[in-house]
Amino acid sequence: MGSSGNIVDLSLLELFAVELESNTRTIEQGLIGLESNNSTHIYESLMRAAHSIKGAARIIGLDKAVGLAHEMENIFEISRKSGEQVHEDKIQVLLDCNDIFASLLKCDIENIPGALDDSEEKILNLIKLLKHNDKNLHLSTHSKNGKNGTHKNKNATASNKEPVFVKRSSHDTVIEPYMLDLFRSELTKGCNKLLSLIKKLQEDFNLNSIVEINNTVISIKSSAKITGIEEISVIADKLLEMFNTVRDNKVSKINIEILENIISKISQIPESGKSSIIEHYISLDLDNILNEIDNVIPDDSAFKSEDSLESKQTVQALSKPISKENLTAKQEPASIENTAQDKKEERFVRVLSDNLNRLLGLTGEILVQTKSLKPFSKEMQKIKLSILELNSFKEQIYQELFKEGISDDINLKFHESSKQLDFILSTIIRFIENFESFSRRLEMTSDRLYNEAVETRMKPFSEGIIGFPRLVRDVSKQLGKKAEIEVKGANTRVDRDILEKLEAPLNHLVRNAIDHGLETLEERIAAGKPETGKIILEARHSSGMLLISIKDDGKGINLEELRKSIAEKGFSSKEMASALSPSELYDFLFLPGFSTRHQVTEISGRGVGLDVVFSMVNDVGGIIKVESEYGKGTNFQLQLPLTLSVIRTMLVEVGKEPYAIPLSRIDKVLSLNRQDIKSAESLQYLELNGENIGIVDAKQIFGLSRESKPRNSYNIVVLSDRLNRYGLTVDRLIAQPDLVVMPLDKKLGRIPNISSGAILEDGTPILIIDVDDTVRSIDRITKSGEIDKVASGEDNDKRKILHILVVDDSLTVREVERKLLENKGYKVTAAIDGIDGWNTLHRDKFDLIISDIDMPRMNGIELVKRIKSDIKFREIPVMIVSYKDREDDRKKGLEAGANYYLTKSSFHDDTLLEAVNDLIGKP
Repeated sequence: MGSSGNIVDLSLLELFAVELESNTRTIEQGLIGLESNNSTHIYESLMRAAHSIKGAARIIGLDKAVGLAHEMENIFEISRKSGEQVHEDKIQVLLDCNDIFASLLKCDIENIPGALDDSEEKILNLIKLLKHNDKNLHLSTHSKNGKNGTHKNKNATASNKEPVFVKRSSHDTVIEPYMLDLFRSELTKGCNKLLSLIKKLQEDFNLNSIVEINNTVISIKSSAKITGIEEISVIADKLLEMFNTVRDNKVSKINIEILENIISKISQIPESGKSSIIEHYISLDLDNILNEIDNVIPDDSAFKSEDSLESKQTVQALSKPISKENLTAKQEPASIENTAQDKKEERFVRVLSDNLNRLLGLTGEILVQTKSLKPFSKEMQKIKLSILELNSFKEQIYQELFKEGISDDINLKFHESSKQLDFILSTIIRFIENFESFSRRLEMTSDRLYNEAVETRMKPFSEGIIGFPRLVRDVSKQLGKKAEIEVKGANTRVDRDILEKLEAPLNHLVRNAIDHGLETLEERIAAGKPETGKIILEARHSSGMLLISIKDDGKGINLEELRKSIAEKGFSSKEMASALSPSELYDFLFLPGFSTRHQVTEISGRGVGLDVVFSMVNDVGGIIKVESEYGKGTNFQLQLPLTLSVIRTMLVEVGKEPYAIPLSRIDKVLSLNRQDIKSAESLQYLELNGENIGIVDAKQIFGLSRESKPRNSYNIVVLSDRLNRYGLTVDRLIAQPDLVVMPLDKKLGRIPNISSGAILEDGTPILIIDVDDTVRSIDRITKSGEIDKVASGEDNDKRKILHILVVDDSLTVREVERKLLENKGYKVTAAIDGIDGWNTLHRDKFDLIISDIDMPRMNGIELVKRIKSDIKFREIPVMIVSYKDREDDRKKGLEAGANYYLTKSSFHDDTLLEAVNDLIGKP
């Protein structure tokens, strides 16, 4: 529903959102630019942006948005004509108005009208602030609603009435001579083309040709607007309204003669000076011309338009195909050259990101399959060599037999076989050459296809930092500092997924640069620095990586104060902190909960921010470094992959299956002898640089069967997250390939320890390990004490042990069941409630589940339903053991999927053990 109560077309709302996306960006950048540069061009750009939002909102019926955008446009128009700079307080109000529009982009499309309704009070307050103490707020321009050019009072309302046009003198408008020359050329060219199109329309009335006519009229209007000849702009608006009416209502007959007369009037430009040209257009009987345009559609037509010009004009604009020019023209001052008719438009289409991901996955498969042709070429080369060897052996045999004497018949057969071998050999050589040529061409084409597909995921870096100038402005004012931001490498191409992830981390780093890095005004002056601090944000490609740096010219990091904070907060002892190197000290900045501020403010002191930065960089397989010189500034450097669609991996073999581990997440790869692995109780570990690192067999993590025979040497891959570090033993290290990441089908749900898949060059599908999840799994197994030893001669095949999961919130019941079952030789794991039981179920293999009903967080009935609806666990038998002994309770449990329902009185006899034996057998 729109704010007016009408049903809104979702497609129009989507186009309205497109208008908002580009124009809110233009307004924010322009308003921030006004604080340092009171340029007329900026006001023109701002005015056009607000005007576009107003027009787009009007056709949908979003009256609140229309009113707000209209008041913003008035402010920009006043300042453009007067040349007076907008006051700083007014700029802040205008930014708040723009924030209202920008916030709509965060809503679902269908919720935009409702969001405007929710912001009604704030919108009305902002409109009042824009009008407050502004005597020159209301302008007079030509009425676009009045059919006969009727003059109206603009002060009537702010949101529903159009301004009226009043006559001006030639002294009111200052126009450069060269602009008039350009306008004369553009107008002559446009009018001649318009006459030609109208004559063509008269000969063959075709509604499609009206689109080309409209484009020509818009070109004329743009030239008139830029030059400042408002009369032509008003006439062009009226022509657009008329032609849109013809198009939208399929009017089959128009008065061509009137049109030709109007075009002739506006195209007659005096050849003398600029005053004569302006006076010529001022002297036009504008009301009469507008009335003539109203009469182009005959009175007997089925439809006579009385809709507002701006609504029709915006419908025409929104119904055009979205092009790069349409999106960018609102951000930069228009030029006559940009409106030339022969410009080439690049059309945009909307594609779901999931579709692009699938497209990228398919092109990656094609690339991989293409590379798999190489082994075929090698095999054919082997066949070629075998034939050459065979031919050589044949010749040797022939020479030996020839010495002994052979019959003419055998001699003839030898010669025939030689010819056959030569033919086969030449055929194979030719085939190999053709195949290799085809393979190279196919590989080059596949590479190009894949690169183009990857390019669809790339965006300029500037799109991820749109709000940063505003951020620097607001934070520096809040802190009473002066700061400016300089962006380098704005056009650097960045993967859209990485760009989305970068926004929050970079936001924190910029805030930190202002709050922690830059000094106060007094401190900067005392240090001989400019009052305005500078932050340089740079993005560039280097050595196949994306490098982003955030550098400030502030006070830098005081290492001694940092050592003191580390010790005071208990992260290290004073002695250890004093021995740490600068790079080691900087690492503490990224720990959760660490902050160098002693007081918590809105900006900093909470111990969050840099932790978010590290987590994001770590998640995408990047690294972050800090460089600082006390008194001169600090530089944070982020090194990230160019794209998340291709990663470099370590290929390992576990249980005769290949797995890939992202190379950026591997701390170290070791090969150890059996005696190098040490034991402490049930745990095993290795020593690395003075650190004890626990070791776990990868087969146990991935649920694979273990070998009973110990090995003499072990391949160990050291992995870590921010909190833990472990060694994972693998059977074999294979290679380090670059893999095209293929997201797993969502129907599979979450797979423990696995992030995605890929296909090797030989077509073998493999799984890519989720390092963080794997480390968490290792940590759980280690703490539970259920770890299998890697260097042991014992048979650790867990499938021979019957494993039972007991889920009950009562400690007493859990222990009674545990002892009862363990005394009979079963292995038992306990969980304290339904949620804990469900999570435990994912961490190990179980042969039976025994559950209570009444438990917090998730009761037993819900747990049973979830187990039986999951394809991985539905075959595991479930037994309910509860105090509830009513028939209804028993029925609910069995209907949920339980295989047995017993009461807890069964503890006192053999019923429970007999039921377990019936379900899974004896241990």
